Amino acid sequence: MSTTPAGSAPAPEPAPRDGAPESPGSGAPLTEQDDAPVSAERRRRLITWTFALAALVLVVDQLTKWWAESALVLGDDPKPLIGELLQLRLIYNPGAALSIATGMTWVLTIVVVVVVVVIVRAIRRIGSTGWAVALGLLLGGALGNLGDRFFREPGFARGHVVDFIDYGVFVGNVADIAIVAAAVLIVILSFRGIGLDGRRHVEGDDAAPSDAAEPAEPSEPADPSEPAEGR
Repeated sequence: MSTTPAGSAPAPEPAPRDGAPESPGSGAPLTEQDDAPVSAERRRRLITWTFALAALVLVVDQLTKWWAESALVLGDDPKPLIGELLQLRLIYNPGAALSIATGMTWVLTIVVVVVVVVIVRAIRRIGSTGWAVALGLLLGGALGNLGDRFFREPGFARGHVVDFIDYGVFVGNVADIAIVAAAVLIVILSFRGIGLDGRRHVEGDDAAPSDAAEPAEPSEPADPSEPAEGR
């Protein structure tokens, strides 16, 4: 005769569903989605480095423009830097890249001001080193060209941007290089699913799992007429 009372054996724990997250005590590694939120101290450091990088880009851009205006002559033939692949030629650009919107300088100024405001607001939520570099480059490049729009001839908000790096297809400056580098880095970060807050976002995270377990149906009461096992 069994000495164990009926029904006293512990029920086995159900096996986890496929794709279900393991508990912290199970020893399974956590994914990047489970990372703790960025600390306030780290966010302050990232914000500081973002503005520092933007300031560096702005200073280098303005110094190189000052050098171009002192060393190059408007209208002269291009000076080879790397053969004909990369040359130096001074121009004053009233438009955007490739001289787009040449007659709408003030509109471009407004657009860049809006972009700068959006970047500054976004920096407050930054939690990723990659995004800090991208936004620092983007902010510095935008401010570099915006300074030309505000303070150069022919007038406030209508100033022409100093371009001097001749790629053959178009002529640019250091601010343009920073903006292009930032755009490439943002594409890479977005492709990898890394958000501005530093957390990796995977497509379908917010969707309900397709293999969610159905609620268990209540078991039928045992028939009292049938003898219990081991009794």
